[in-house]
Amino acid sequence: MKFPIFNAQGEVLDVAHHPAAKSDRLILLGHGVTGNKDRPFLIAVAEGLTARGWPCLRISFSGNGESQGRFEESTISKEIGDLQAVLDAIPDTTRVAYCGHSMGGAVGVLTAVRDERVRVLITLAGMVFTKEFCAREFGEVTPGEGCMWDEETCPLSQAFVDDLHLHESTLDAAAAMQVPWLLVHGTADDVVFPRDSDAAHYVAPEPKKLLSIEGAGHSFDEASYATVIEEIDAWLGEYL
Repeated sequence: MKFPIFNAQGEVLDVAHHPAAKSDRLILLGHGVTGNKDRPFLIAVAEGLTARGWPCLRISFSGNGESQGRFEESTISKEIGDLQAVLDAIPDTTRVAYCGHSMGGAVGVLTAVRDERVRVLITLAGMVFTKEFCAREFGEVTPGEGCMWDEETCPLSQAFVDDLHLHESTLDAAAAMQVPWLLVHGTADDVVFPRDSDAAHYVAPEPKKLLSIEGAGHSFDEASYATVIEEIDAWLGEYL
C-alpha cells in the first residue's frame, strides 16, 4: 500500500494496518458517527480477523480521530470519497472487503454499489434510514450551535444534517447491490434500529445474510465479539 493516504481534499487519513497471512486480501474497517479507528469494537474485530489470517486496515475518516480535516465537514458523501482514496492506495492485485459500523455501514453500501474494487460488504449495525436517524437523534439540536449527544468535540453541522437528508436512505443502493453482503445487528440497538438492517436485507439480492445478535447494543459487547468475528471470517472464507 501507499502511505500516507490523502483524500481528495489533500487531508491525511489516519489508518492502522494489521498484516496477516492472506497478503493478497485486505479488510477495510470503517467507524460510525463520532467514532474513529480506535474504537474498542473495531480493534477487536481487526485483531480477531488478523488472528484468522485476514489482513485488516482500520480507518479514521477525515475530521475524526487523528485524521486531518474538520469534524464539521464529516458527512456520508465526504467519507465515501475518503474510502475511495483508501481504495486508490491499494494494489490492484489485492481483493478487498469493506466492513463498516453504523454510519460507516451506509458509507460502505453507497461505495460498494458503485465501486467494483469492493468485492465483499459487511455492515455492523449499519445505518439505512439516514434522514430518520438525523431527525430522531439530533432533531432538537440546532446545527452550528449544539453538539451530537452533548459531546463538545462533536459539533452538529448543517452540512452533516443536509447530507443525511440528501441521501434519506440507502435502500435503493441495497436493492442494486452486486456483491456478497453480510449484515449484523444487535436486537437491543437503540441508536440504529434493527429494522434498518431488516429492510436492507429484504431488498438486497443474493448472496446475503442477516445475523441478529440477541441482546446486543449498538456497539455490541465483549460477549458478542467472538460471534461477530466468527461470522465475518466464515463470510470472507466463502466469498473473498
